[in-house]
Amino acid sequence: MEDTRSVASLMDSTSSKIQQLQKAFAELESQRAVTLNLKWKELEEHFHGLERSLKRRFHELEDQEKEYETKTRKAQELLEKKKAAVEAKEKVSLERLQKKRDAAVFAINSALVKYNNAPIGERLEDSPNAFAADGTDENPDGTVQEAEISPVMGNFEVKAYPQLLKLCGDMDSTGLHKFVSDNRKNLASLKEEIPAAFKAAANPASLVLDSLEGFYPKEVPNGDGKKDANLLGMRRTCIMLMECLSILLSGLDRNSLAAVLSEDVKQRAKAIAEGWNPLLGNLEMDACNGNSLEAHAFLQLLATFAIVSDFKEEELLKLIPMVSRRRQAAELCRSLGLSEKMPGVIEVLLNSGKQIDAVNLAFAFGLTGQFPPVELLKSYLTEARRSGNASAAAQDEFNERELTGLKSVIKCIEEHNLEEQYPIEPLQKRILHLEKAKAEKKRATEPTKPQTKRPRAAQPRVPDNNNNNNNNKTGYGRVIPERYPQYVYDNRPFLTGPIMAAQAPPPPPQTYTFSPAAGHGNFYGNCYQYQAPPPPYFH
Repeated sequence: MEDTRSVASLMDSTSSKIQQLQKAFAELESQRAVTLNLKWKELEEHFHGLERSLKRRFHELEDQEKEYETKTRKAQELLEKKKAAVEAKEKVSLERLQKKRDAAVFAINSALVKYNNAPIGERLEDSPNAFAADGTDENPDGTVQEAEISPVMGNFEVKAYPQLLKLCGDMDSTGLHKFVSDNRKNLASLKEEIPAAFKAAANPASLVLDSLEGFYPKEVPNGDGKKDANLLGMRRTCIMLMECLSILLSGLDRNSLAAVLSEDVKQRAKAIAEGWNPLLGNLEMDACNGNSLEAHAFLQLLATFAIVSDFKEEELLKLIPMVSRRRQAAELCRSLGLSEKMPGVIEVLLNSGKQIDAVNLAFAFGLTGQFPPVELLKSYLTEARRSGNASAAAQDEFNERELTGLKSVIKCIEEHNLEEQYPIEPLQKRILHLEKAKAEKKRATEPTKPQTKRPRAAQPRVPDNNNNNNNNKTGYGRVIPERYPQYVYDNRPFLTGPIMAAQAPPPPPQTYTFSPAAGHGNFYGNCYQYQAPPPPYFH
């Protein structure tokens, strides 16, 4: 548009330019001596023609530009309308497909439940008949009609692990434990699908309570199972199942929630919690290191089954530092209604030397103004570096503690984006220094391994040419003791035979007796020894 305005202004100034040219031409004509052939009127008409032609072309270009903008705007509007129509059709198709899928899954699960619960003689052998008996008809196109789904539990869909539907439908808590244990590598996807699978259970809350049996086995004294890997895995599964039930309950309305968490279920959960509570008295905060499965399971049981009001708040606050290092600590405190008490919990953590956990909770509950995270992290590192005049063994322990503390602080800084307030480069250099010193000390203390001598190769053996020597009865010949043995064929007996003797220079005249037996010995021409036959008998 700026270029258009500049062109228009230049065209408007054409008249003034023509007038200036007229004056210059008149002055030139008054001073000329010879009459010019070209008159001013012709020049003026020429320039006015150029001006009209330029203006006409300019207006044509403006009209074309407006027409192009109009077409572009209409095309854009048409494209937006088509896009909106496609999205609407896609949404409708997805909703229809989702309904059909939910109906099919529900029909399959209902048929399985009915089949498993029916007596053996009444079980249906044909699966299509089973679906028909369950009230689900099949359309002519092969799709299953929408089935009625429980108004309490709503729709559900399990994609990756359909076995969960059968386990939950059968209320099989033992099988559910085993299935989770066998698929522990895919724990994230399991946790996403278990809440949906709980909808297939007749009573998901009772199923979860059944799964808690054996959390404190009788054969483990005082509930101490920290060294039992199977028990630890079972306890983690119990906690995860209670968390999944909480996810399911969070999506229900008030009436549906009351139907799932009935008074009988709450009383049963309360009885389990009252049985666990005395066993928590044996736990120590320092020994738990903020990662107690027992305390976490107890608090999760109260939060999931809404029985927090049946226990004293002071007792619950004492358990929070025992689970402060666990990922679910902040959400667990919110579920228990302890958000307003978090400043006191953070103070307890700071007094116990757990500044990292305190910083995490301060960020989770918006208390960073009251508890500055950078100052807390620096004080934590100062405490970790404090060693004093310790022995060599104790100094190694202090260095290891500082190394662990540095890594924890760097992780906390990165999680909460504190790099600008607390740069991590000096901390990383300190880690490299400690690890280098640790590696050098380890190499210095390792015993020097003696160098093993390489075994010498087997010595070559040379056949003994003396047939009259009876001392060597093994037939292996003599052993050459030199490190680099002589060539084993240097003394081959055929080199002294008559052929070689004929080629050699003549010896001094002498007489000697040629013995055929001693000429070549028992050797072939390729130097291999053989068993010679006995000499012929001469008469």
